[in-house]
Amino acid sequence: MSQLNLKIGPKIKAFRRQLGLQANKLAEDLNISPSYLNLIEGGKRKIDGDLLLKICEKLNIELSQLTSKTDINLENTLSEILDDRLFEDLDILGPEVKDLVSTNPKIGKAIVRLGDILKKKDHELINKIEKLSGKIVDNRKNSFPGEVISDFLQDNKNYFPKLEDFANKVFEKVQKNNRTRYIALCDYLKSEYGITVKDVIPEENKPFSKIYNKNKKELLLSDYSSLETKKLHAAAQIAQEGASKEIEDYLSKFTFPSEESKKLTKVALLNYCGAAILMPYKLFHSECKKLKYDLELLQNTFATSFEQVAHRVTCLQDPKLPGIPFHFLRVDMAGNISKRFSLSGIEIPRYGGACPRWNVYSAFTRPGVIQSAVSKMTNGEKYVCIARTVEKGIGRFGRTKSILSIGLGCDAKYAKDFVYTENINVNDKSTEIPIGVSCRTCDRLDCSQRAFPPLHKKFDVDINTRGVSVYVGDKNQN
Repeated sequence: MSQLNLKIGPKIKAFRRQLGLQANKLAEDLNISPSYLNLIEGGKRKIDGDLLLKICEKLNIELSQLTSKTDINLENTLSEILDDRLFEDLDILGPEVKDLVSTNPKIGKAIVRLGDILKKKDHELINKIEKLSGKIVDNRKNSFPGEVISDFLQDNKNYFPKLEDFANKVFEKVQKNNRTRYIALCDYLKSEYGITVKDVIPEENKPFSKIYNKNKKELLLSDYSSLETKKLHAAAQIAQEGASKEIEDYLSKFTFPSEESKKLTKVALLNYCGAAILMPYKLFHSECKKLKYDLELLQNTFATSFEQVAHRVTCLQDPKLPGIPFHFLRVDMAGNISKRFSLSGIEIPRYGGACPRWNVYSAFTRPGVIQSAVSKMTNGEKYVCIARTVEKGIGRFGRTKSILSIGLGCDAKYAKDFVYTENINVNDKSTEIPIGVSCRTCDRLDCSQRAFPPLHKKFDVDINTRGVSVYVGDKNQN
């Protein structure tokens, strides 16, 4: 290999920190000086191919992880933020955003954090005005309760080896039949931590999913919840009692903008560990390979919910025993994205809804049915995407459940290992569905479902002509 100027220094530094490896130790292992490594990580020195391969070996990563995009969603998120009217006069273009992401990703993340704060303050102000006036001031408000959690999971590639180790030890003691494991988990909580699990029907107008009374050492689980949900709550309680040190260690390595976001992320890690107890890594990985990631079969094998299985397949990122790198998102019927995570490479918008052509939205037209599609992005990248609706809420007569849609997908190169491509010819261009990230960042000018004009393109209305969309005229399409 010749000298490579890949602007990958910040990536090397990030992977090193993720492993908890000191710069001096890595420099020693690479047989270079600490000052030279510092220059490399700062993007101030080129790196030859042999050294690059050696770095990959010491960090236990693939070369593609350094040479691929810095942050899957960072460029798109920055574009969304910088499209705000506040920056309109600056006329910031796409290539400039891309250059910032590739050279200074940390500055890009800082801008995203400031953007989150700006939007949150803006929404709080609008809420107060609406409450005082009794009038709707802005019906375009977005809520983003999961952004910090998503960033945290993205930084860790949704893989937490210490929690996997803890889960394996617990599983060895509760590995009865999958369908009776709830009883085993309850027995484990009682024998190991003195916690009694009680299934109760909540009082009228006082619904809950779980309540842990620390003084009485009682875990109350609602009978309105499904058995799969109860199992996850019980397993997560085991994680809360036995893996709190490991969880705090992971949380301490991430900067949270608020205590609330830190607590929400802690809940996510408790659920991660709980799911790992129900679906231990090696066994689950083996079944995934054997069943080609057939989610419904996996759901039946481990007696878990569809959403729990869909979450779990995104966690198989052990470098020694990797699974398919997936993306995952959950949306409601209004288009709000409540969960998002991407290892596949596909970009998922941070604010607002995604492209309406994604099958995660069309899944609402056929509830409970898995829909698969080959989606092609504007840059030519192809992904195999599946989607299915799930019901959430109280399981009793007379109460309406909410319907959400789960989207899961991977790069098309993994198609042969994904059961949902068996009836699809991935190489047939006629079966491809052209999609974007969101209307504001998509350059497709032939889309009849465009809801907004694209970023960085002049928009002019001609009252005498109309293209496939009111935001796209004949002149734009040529």
